Amino acid sequence: MRSIFLLAGICLAATVCGQSTQKPVLHGKNWMAITGKPLAATAGATIFNQGGNAVDASCAMLAATCTMWDVLSWGGETQAIIYNPKTKKVIVINALGVAPTGATPEFYKGKGFAYPPQYGPLAAITPGTPGGLCYILAEYGTMSLEQVLKPAMELASGYPIEAQTANSIEANKARIKEWPYSKSVFLPHLGQKREAPEAGEIFVQQDLFNTLAKMVEAEKAALKKGKSRKEAIYAAYDRFYKGDIAKEFVRGCQEQGGLITEKDLATWKVLEEEPLKVNYRGVDVYKLQQWTQGPMMLQSLNMLEQFDLKSMGYNSANYIHTMSQVLNMTFADRDFYYGDPYFPPAEPMQGLLSKEYAKARVLQMNKERNDPNTKPGDPYPFEGKNNPYLDLLEKFGTASAQPINKEYLDNVFLGTTSVEAADKEGWVVSMVPSGGWVPACIAGKTGVGMSQRAQSFVLDAALNPFNVIEPGKRPRVTLTPGLAMKEGKPLIAFGVQGGDTQDQNLIQFLVNMIDFGMNVQEACEAANVNTYQYYLSLGDQDRKPKPGNLLIQEDTPPWVKKELIRMGYKLSTDDRTSGPINAIYFDWKHGSMWGGSSNHGEDYGIGW
Repeated sequence: MRSIFLLAGICLAATVCGQSTQKPVLHGKNWMAITGKPLAATAGATIFNQGGNAVDASCAMLAATCTMWDVLSWGGETQAIIYNPKTKKVIVINALGVAPTGATPEFYKGKGFAYPPQYGPLAAITPGTPGGLCYILAEYGTMSLEQVLKPAMELASGYPIEAQTANSIEANKARIKEWPYSKSVFLPHLGQKREAPEAGEIFVQQDLFNTLAKMVEAEKAALKKGKSRKEAIYAAYDRFYKGDIAKEFVRGCQEQGGLITEKDLATWKVLEEEPLKVNYRGVDVYKLQQWTQGPMMLQSLNMLEQFDLKSMGYNSANYIHTMSQVLNMTFADRDFYYGDPYFPPAEPMQGLLSKEYAKARVLQMNKERNDPNTKPGDPYPFEGKNNPYLDLLEKFGTASAQPINKEYLDNVFLGTTSVEAADKEGWVVSMVPSGGWVPACIAGKTGVGMSQRAQSFVLDAALNPFNVIEPGKRPRVTLTPGLAMKEGKPLIAFGVQGGDTQDQNLIQFLVNMIDFGMNVQEACEAANVNTYQYYLSLGDQDRKPKPGNLLIQEDTPPWVKKELIRMGYKLSTDDRTSGPINAIYFDWKHGSMWGGSSNHGEDYGIGW
């Protein structure tokens, strides 16, 4: 009888979603590899089949996605959350770059910028992905850098480019032509009607291949000198950040007007950190610290725990309103309080993540209508402190009069991919790498596209006193992998691409599984709601909140739409609103893994 009820629950979830899943659930006993491109997932599977663990496979997938420009590149940033079965601990890897020498508010304001620019050399922070990959592999992997980079190097030597990336290059070719090294890599057919590669054309990146080969050469040389596997990988790390690769990267960056110096590269370091966590209905949810937007998911879960979401009904008007109001409040807190914890002032995270603060915020909610004037709360009393920024809070939250347009939506969903990997030994890796997406400015003859993440800083403390640009500082990013644990064991590893939409989609993904009983693939594809009532983290245009603007799935019942409009919402619709979510569910009852891979774009998973 219990099996019948379980099956009925799964069928009900699929029916509630409005459709059965477009992709099947992945099943695996030994390993699972999921990421944003089929060839990159194949790279992970190849490493698993060669005896690598989930860390090795995740690094191979990371390298492959960067090489394939899966809305990121090698000059971007990598964020990872890892479960170590040997220590039974959850750890965080912070491989986010920092603002370079000379990157001050005065510098950017002097050039007429309201924020650091969206593209080009002045959008760049120091590259984090090469160092992050080397650190993760050295500390927790089992293979050599040469083994893990082999699939990416084969791709760099020439692979049949897929339509999604090829068409993105063609669409952005005018900007790409501004930068000589980008033009030579991305536009092999200059002067022709289509200057980008065609879908299926063999896309060669010789400069990038040479850069990766130099890193492997450094590793081999160290091994010949009797260095350990770990030491040899760090020799490759040093060649990128302190050797000839660094010199050419800096030369190419500065030639095109960028600020990054050799010292900026040499002094940057990968950081290993403790995660933040809350418990939601018996499940421990882990996210990265406040240099990401991840804590807003934890804040939201603390608030949502106070509601009986299941009784409201999946995507009913009451449910959508409750979810939206919670998101609007936690976005406001994110926009004002999150920043680099290694720079003063200290963010009030203890207060923001307390259950008592969540209860106070729920009491402030308008249960009947959308509140267009949602402001950040005051978490300081929940730490026993006085808020030093009350004057700024009073002025916060000006809404935008500009309507939502295509450019705005492009910046909402911009960039990023996700990498999920797990193995039978118990290693679990969730990554959300990003940065250096097309149109990227390539740094000299390195083949490495520079990050565009400086745009996520602010230039005025009135917008966020914790996230004002400063040399050596990390911007508050949208990138946010996650891991859920239950009874001390991994339950779900999850990640998503999509700029500011990431955590609001992951919150609903987790609620779909925990509260509504969906399986992992159903939750990946399920219709979510997206609010735009927050400050955009990316883009050159007006970033102010769009009060009451919601994206809902197009087949939402008319009576639900009518009720939402009555409650003060402005609705837009799409056929897919879930965000490109990838995830792994751990079935401890049967000793297996269930993989969910997004039905957006080209996300792909392989299990065994």
